[in-house]
Amino acid sequence: MKRSWRSNRLPSATRRRLTRQITQFGLVAEEAEKANPDLVVRDKEGKPYSVRYDQVNAMLLNEFLKEHRKVEELKKDFQTTVAQQQKGMEILTAQLKEQAAQIQKANAKLDVNKSARQVVLNNP
Repeated sequence: MKRSWRSNRLPSATRRRLTRQITQFGLVAEEAEKANPDLVVRDKEGKPYSVRYDQVNAMLLNEFLKEHRKVEELKKDFQTTVAQQQKGMEILTAQLKEQAAQIQKANAKLDVNKSARQVVLNNP
């Protein structure tokens, strides 16, 4: 004996129980049309009637791949920017060290000149 499990052939109590347990998802044709008009089947008057669910997965995959490419490009740009900033920091650090060395030399000369002046002033 073969049983058909179509919901319209089940007793109403069983039908209610089944519909409570099953979560169904769907798209509103008018909303899907805004995202991509090719996903919508139109009625005789040209109004959105239904969603072409067989095309949704392909469209979503294409959009995912586009966004993934954008993310990869942004990663490369970010890595390039970081590398440039690191190089700039290295240059600035080297310049700062050079300036610190020059300041130390100038201070040393000032100390020598100051001590020489003190010697001259102390020996009149």
